Amino acid sequence: MSATNEAPASVVPAVRISDPGPLGLAGFALTTFLLSAANANWTKGAIPGVNSAEWLPYALVYGGIVQLLAGMWEFRTGNVFGATAFSSYGAFWMGLFFYVRFVAVLPGENIHNDLGWILLAFAIFTLYMLIASTQTNAALFSVFLALEIALIFLFIGQFDSGNANLIKVGGYLGVLTALLAWYVSAAGLIAGIKGKPVLPVGKPLFELGGRA
Repeated sequence: MSATNEAPASVVPAVRISDPGPLGLAGFALTTFLLSAANANWTKGAIPGVNSAEWLPYALVYGGIVQLLAGMWEFRTGNVFGATAFSSYGAFWMGLFFYVRFVAVLPGENIHNDLGWILLAFAIFTLYMLIASTQTNAALFSVFLALEIALIFLFIGQFDSGNANLIKVGGYLGVLTALLAWYVSAAGLIAGIKGKPVLPVGKPLFELGGRA
């Protein structure tokens, strides 16, 4: 071996990335809770979930920007499911903020029809995320199951000229979705602090595609 004057290359230690999942779920849960409370008619507003303003700033900041950031960090950790979910639902909340703030106020805008199509589109997206969530854990699957059912009630209610009863049921299911998401967020947060699972979240429901 020939001698060399070159110094050995320095080894850069790997940077440990904290799990962004609890943050993303917290942003999703809180914003979902506020909007669902409006849909359940627990808060004041002429059109449930539209004219109630208490959820709107959080749709942009916490449910939107913060959740989108969590999604970007999930890409860094290699979690494609978390990255896709948080980025998409973060964009959903930001899009909903801009729609309600700048489009729904336009004269002649058919708000119920618009919201029906928006919610239907995200119900389709949530459906295959629900299927994918069977490969994560039972607690996370329950979040997507409750969300999917809530979206179905909501888009049908919006298409039915803003059927208050259907939207109210969707609001109740949205509150349930938020509570489940908060639980999964808390489970991830405590596991990150303790370095081991503490709150049970269950196992994947089954294995898609069988074993390789």
